[in-house]
Amino acid sequence: MRPVSYSRVPDVATAIGAVSADPDGTFLAGGTTQVDLLRIYVEQPGRLVDINDLPLRQVESVDGGGLRIGAVARMSDVAQAQVVRHGFPVISQALLLGASPQLRNMASIGGNLMQRVRCGYFRDLAAGCNKRAPGSGCAALHGINRGHAILGTSERCIATHPSDLAVALVALDAVVHTQSASGGRAIPVDDFFLLPDDTPEREHPLDHGELIVSVEVPATRSAARSLYLKVRDRESYEFALVSVAVAIDLHGGAISEIRLALGGVATKPWRARQAERMLIGAPPTTENFTAAAREELLPAVPYGMNEFKIELARRSIVRALEAITADNWQTATATGGTA
Repeated sequence: MRPVSYSRVPDVATAIGAVSADPDGTFLAGGTTQVDLLRIYVEQPGRLVDINDLPLRQVESVDGGGLRIGAVARMSDVAQAQVVRHGFPVISQALLLGASPQLRNMASIGGNLMQRVRCGYFRDLAAGCNKRAPGSGCAALHGINRGHAILGTSERCIATHPSDLAVALVALDAVVHTQSASGGRAIPVDDFFLLPDDTPEREHPLDHGELIVSVEVPATRSAARSLYLKVRDRESYEFALVSVAVAIDLHGGAISEIRLALGGVATKPWRARQAERMLIGAPPTTENFTAAAREELLPAVPYGMNEFKIELARRSIVRALEAITADNWQTATATGGTA
């Protein structure tokens, strides 16, 4: 393994200064993905700056009923926090359905948003991968692509975004707060994840040395009535084939507010805005859910082995909407909305 220097820092300013000063430097939090990539030489930083001592572990309500989560807070702590379970159940469910209990105890919220794709070709140094080696091609286009994306793809990359948490945060219009040597930024989470287009190696808009310090979720009428449905090949420790995050508010027999996002089917957490537009003001019926799901998936482009995801995504959207609008929706919430 290439030699790597390591330091543990006590505050945000020192962490940013240490990484900014070294072009080969990077932050280290839980390391649950990062260390794997180091071992297989996909990533080879020269310096690791450990940020686990930074005072960024808060999980708290903010004025107006929103939520603030520190970047170093552990997935398991956030999932079990009362303010999250009761006020934003879709976040708690997405976290509990992601990874294993051991990984959730170690992985941080900021690290979860920064995790790299699970495409086998990305991790195979002998394969073409524009995300790992720009210009080398995309072996997944005509390879084993059963788990790959059908939305937001380009001829340069079809890898799916892996985070469950990010899908819930996109549905709730969360904001990622960062800090760098030049100041702070607030980035809407839907803008935080980039489509591959012509630059698949660029997955987020962060500059070198820019650190995620917190994630803020605004208060909405629908957040408390929310659900995360995850369809996967096995019940535990598996990435999504399709996932659906939904938050909804009903008034007078119609949908007065709806927030819908998809995971496992796109190159970034996919906000289902076309389906939302069709459902606002409509009665919560299976017919309306089916029509909205069909319209949302019209732009989908299959790549051979993953064609089944189009129908699976349609059915998953309908199933999630039926569950969240049922009289006993809290039962579905309590069981985590698993497939």
